[in-house]
Parts: sequence; C-alpha cells; structure tokens
Amino acid sequence: MHVNMKDIATVIRREVIHMSHRARAPHLGSALSCVDILIALYCKVLRINSSTPQHPDRDRFILSKGHAASALYATLAHRGFFPVDLLKTYGQSGGCLPEHPSPNCVPGIEIGSGSLGHGLSVANGLSLAARMQHKAYRVFALLSDGECNEGSTWEGALFAAAQGLESLAVIIDYNKWQATGRSDKIMGLKPLAKKWEAFGWSVHEVNGHDPTEVADALRDVPDKTGRPVALVAHTVKGKGVSFMEDDNNWHYRVPNDEDLASAVAELVLR
Repeated sequence: MHVNMKDIATVIRREVIHMSHRARAPHLGSALSCVDILIALYCKVLRINSSTPQHPDRDRFILSKGHAASALYATLAHRGFFPVDLLKTYGQSGGCLPEHPSPNCVPGIEIGSGSLGHGLSVANGLSLAARMQHKAYRVFALLSDGECNEGSTWEGALFAAAQGLESLAVIIDYNKWQATGRSDKIMGLKPLAKKWEAFGWSVHEVNGHDPTEVADALRDVPDKTGRPVALVAHTVKGKGVSFMEDDNNWHYRVPNDEDLASAVAELVLR
C-alpha cells in the first residue's frame, strides 16, 4: 500500500500545533523539527505492529528528546496505536499524555524520557539485551543536537562502538538550536558527523525533512559494517510554519489563537 509520507507529516504538524495551543505547552519548535523523521520511522522503517505493540520481537524506538513528545504521540495515534481523540487530553493533569513521556503511558512508548543524555544509554542496553537473548529486533533512538553536549551521550557512543552494536541506530535531529542559543556556538558540535565517525560509528548525513531519504538510510540497519549507525539529520526548528521556522522563540513560546489560525492555514494537504 502506498503511503504519502508528506501528507501524513502535514496532518501530524497540524495536530501538534493544536495540542500545544490546547495544553498551553511549549517545545513546539522542537516537535515540528522531528516530524518527518518520525513519519519515516513509523511508516517505512520500524518492524512494529500497532495491534501488538508489546510483541517481544518488535523493533524498539527511544525518544531521547522527550520534550518533543507531542510529535511522537500524534504519530502513534495516526498509526493506530491509540485513538486520535486521546490527543485532546495532551498535557492535562491526571491524563495519560504528559508533556514528557512516561513509561507505557500509552501503547508504543518504551521509556520515560526528557532528561537529556539518557536515551542512548537505554538504547545501548536494549541492543545488548537483544544480542544476549538472540533476538533480531533493532533499536532506534532519536536524539537532539543539544543533548550531544552531554558527556553521557559520548560515553554511550563509545560503548556502542566498542561492543559492535550493529543493530543500533541513532538519529540526531540537527536543527542547530537548543534552549538558549545556536547549538554550534554553545558547544563545539561541528563537525558533528565526523565526531560520530571518529567514535566508531557508521555515519550518514541526510535531509531530515525528506522522509524517503531518512527511511532509505535506516531501512537496512544493520548495514553490514559491524558498527552502530548514526544518522545526522539536518532539520529546521519549527519546520512547516513559516513564522516559526528557525525562530528559537518557539522553543518556549505557546501559540495564541491568532498564531494557531495562521499556522493551520499554512498546513494544507496539496
């Protein structure tokens, strides 16, 4: 069955903006930047079935940048993991869709995340467990470029390479911003791809807003090099809405009624 990933991404972006508006929740720019990556994973890459989300042989996905949870929730809902109407409860007190995901809050969520720098270590553990248990599942982790500031991320990178965790893939949402400024100026991330390569990973750079390109780079994990895979996905914070794109104010700003109307007007299926 043909899946139009760009149309799905537009629907997800509309949903994410509505969720932020309803819940008065921030981190909208960070959620919008990774939508196309999530669509590529859940439409073309992950070996997972929404009807059996806890199947022991499923691929595992770890959202290390937990502040982008709204994008993951919307993707899971539109891929059938839980009813889309549940998205209206995002960020509500006592609800099952917190602003940062908690373990098993809804089907498809593997871990609680949001304290940056932890996701790769969890992914390492899952990948090592698969090897020890003779399982064929793969592990994918989505990191922010800002959390590449964390020493724990690089410790995890060293461990994965040393252990030859070839069924592990990391995708870095390289939108060039973090909470208070340009990622490359706050810490010396450049050249980011070469750093991951120097740490022993099989590295690819892609356009993070081309779901087909992302999927093609990840579909064949493991890639026969015997190394874990790192995908440096070049993205734009706030992607999809002209007045949000590359504007770091939308890390914390919440859309008002006028912002919502303007954003939704731009996000139309073509």
